[in-house]
Amino acid sequence: QVQLVESGGGSVQAGGFLRLSCAASGGTFSRYAMGWFRQAPGKEREFVARITWTRGTWYADSVKGRFAISRDNAKNTVYLQMNSLKPEDTAVYYCALATEVKIPTNDPNNYDYWGQGTQVTVSS
Repeated sequence: QVQLVESGGGSVQAGGFLRLSCAASGGTFSRYAMGWFRQAPGKEREFVARITWTRGTWYADSVKGRFAISRDNAKNTVYLQMNSLKPEDTAVYYCALATEVKIPTNDPNNYDYWGQGTQVTVSS
């Protein structure tokens, strides 16, 4: 059974940065695409970034140029480097794993395993 555990959330001021980590266990991590999603209070869960097993990357327009997703298959870990943070980035951030390609890849319903989430709060 795949398990995902996020870490690295916290509170920062606007313009600051954070690096989120997601450690995977219980599966062949290197074969799968990984995604980051976020959910703000009262809003639906939304796509942030995705990385394939070949390290192809995709980003939501709202974070493009500020966030970077990466992975270390030797450590079974995916990262989300978040720079130039804005108050609107405040949310619970979740990592997710997709065992197969399902379209659209930014739909949270197309991911099979989820972490418990980590809170990111950006103050103005």
